[in-house]
Amino acid sequence: MPVKASSCEEAVLGFLRVAQAILDLPLYVDPAALELTEPAPLASQSAGIKGMSHYHPAQDLPKLPVPPLQQTLATYLRCMQHLVPEEQFRKSQAIVKRFGAPGGLGETLQEKLLERQEKTANWVSEYWLSDMYLNNRLALPVNSSPAVIFARQHFQDTNDQLRFAASLISGVLSYKALLDRTYRDTALAQLSWLLNGAESLHYCNSLPTDWAKGQLSGQPLCMKQYYRLFSSYRLPGHTQDTLVAQKSSIMPEPEHAIVACCNQFFVLDVVINFRRLSEGDLFTQLRKIVKMASNEDERLPPIGLLTSDGRSEWAKARTVLLKDSTNRDSLDMIERCICLVCLDGPGTGDLSDTHRALQLLHGGGCSLNGANRWYDKSLQFVVGRDGTCGVVCEHSPFDGIVLVQCTEHLLKHMMTSSKKLLRADSVSELPAPRRLRWKCSPETQGHLASSAEKLQRIVKNLDFIVYKFDNYGKTFIKKQKCSPDGFIQVALQLAYYRLYQRLVPTYESASIRRFQEGRVDNIRSATPEALAFVQAMTDHKATMLASEKLQLLQTAIQAQTEYTVMAITGMAIDNHLLALRELSRDLCKEPPEMFVDETYLTSNRFVLSTSQVPTTMEMFCCYGPVVPNGYGACYNPQPEAITFCISSFHSCKETSSVEFAEAVGASLVDMRDLCSARQPDESKPPATKEKARGPPAPSTLDSRR
Repeated sequence: MPVKASSCEEAVLGFLRVAQAILDLPLYVDPAALELTEPAPLASQSAGIKGMSHYHPAQDLPKLPVPPLQQTLATYLRCMQHLVPEEQFRKSQAIVKRFGAPGGLGETLQEKLLERQEKTANWVSEYWLSDMYLNNRLALPVNSSPAVIFARQHFQDTNDQLRFAASLISGVLSYKALLDRTYRDTALAQLSWLLNGAESLHYCNSLPTDWAKGQLSGQPLCMKQYYRLFSSYRLPGHTQDTLVAQKSSIMPEPEHAIVACCNQFFVLDVVINFRRLSEGDLFTQLRKIVKMASNEDERLPPIGLLTSDGRSEWAKARTVLLKDSTNRDSLDMIERCICLVCLDGPGTGDLSDTHRALQLLHGGGCSLNGANRWYDKSLQFVVGRDGTCGVVCEHSPFDGIVLVQCTEHLLKHMMTSSKKLLRADSVSELPAPRRLRWKCSPETQGHLASSAEKLQRIVKNLDFIVYKFDNYGKTFIKKQKCSPDGFIQVALQLAYYRLYQRLVPTYESASIRRFQEGRVDNIRSATPEALAFVQAMTDHKATMLASEKLQLLQTAIQAQTEYTVMAITGMAIDNHLLALRELSRDLCKEPPEMFVDETYLTSNRFVLSTSQVPTTMEMFCCYGPVVPNGYGACYNPQPEAITFCISSFHSCKETSSVEFAEAVGASLVDMRDLCSARQPDESKPPATKEKARGPPAPSTLDSRR
């Protein structure tokens, strides 16, 4: 219904904001930024309104709930009891008891958190963003920025490479236009509700709402992250970075992409004389850029290397660059662009999945394509001359599934668009792309040398492997009436235990986009039930029956599934404890003992950092470990295979990505055999057991050691 008279002032303010949005049509304003005082009551009516599947203002979703304090504390202790020494756990148990005592600090912080929940759209989002990304001082390549690797392309020459890039840019512009239409439709919907009520809403061709899949499927998800895909930039800071998003029409709308070629940066205008360039025009402009970049007399220092450095070091170098107006102009063009397109030269010559992934993760260092990047930008599309293609993501603005959705849309656009690029009639009138200029002082030259050296260290230190397990996939797992994700997570626990005879704190991202401005919380996969199972599977002296081991497996998967449900419904512990910790900074002169206790510190050192990133097209996602002695394990379950990207660091003598991949393969085979046994002979091992413990087939395992 229309706004009541008692809310007239708020309604007018909302009306003016919406009207300004419609008139100016700023491309990158978040629907949530409209901030109408009385949100339109559309969520409850969505099933009855035509086109409602395309309507997704964030404020129609429920707020993220605050879990009960005692529930979180009890879950925390249960998650950590089997991961730390017994004496240490008893000490931590007493600390937690004092923290959660009636009238104690925990209850005071919980009350503050409940007040924060009332006042904010999402009580943890600001804390989470800073803790997960903006406070991190490590370099973005490998440590923070994931990559999505496309299927290998087979370019016959440079023109093929540029045609692919032109089609990709055209897809980006089409997807961006879809986002713009969605924003416009959202604004119009809000305005229509203000004037006439919900019954007058009409919808155009806009971005469909995402709906939850898997556990508790069928719920609408917050779409706010999509509006950050092409509007965000991570600005380096000396102590904390800033996530910059163009949210209003105060800043001019970007109508250009930045093309990196031969470590040089060029401004590619995608709208000229109020007309969006066709693929033919884009192809012609890219050819001009390649020609300009090949002129060695015009080449400038590889400034992009600076963005691969530690965040504080890059902030210092950027401060020096800003002293010159030429550099300021160049930085402004990069920071306001739609995206980067990196036209890479050939890599090492090895075009295996592993080596193509490495080209995306770090570019192979400054001697290859490592300087042909600008890591602060949210999306960098890489199109290599050797057919290595994909996208590097600055992770702070959006989650992996949003990146995958966007990427699959682009690839589908490219598959359906015409393969033959014709020169547009106006091609001769198009102005040449502009090379960005830099003035490098001796201090900047020193920063460049240091950045190049540190990038080489990152390249040499990464131990990475792509492993395709092709014995079975999620089809078999579903036939066992098991969650594929829970099954794979238990296999990862078994693999780690096989190598190290212990379990460790494990991170698995769980989407909380069911709530306003939701990002992720953590599924703690190293459960007591998982420990019981992996111990039974590795204790060769025990006389446990296969049926008993199968029961333990099912119990472990069930525990994993239950924690997953807890996480996606906002009841997990990590975000809650993080918020309590951050609130304590304002109330306590010294950090509470709860948050300096060794068990709490251990709980946040994720030796296993895992994530399921499923795709419907031929591509996969990868990233690096998050601690020096840890593993990154990203997996993509398909019907008949599972692709794992395993990463670790050579500097840690205890870890080996190849050995971990072998352990994962052996664990999955053993679990398959356990599930498949009908009338097992308890005196004999399954026939495939010995084969399972051998190394994976060479065709499925390629590595960089």
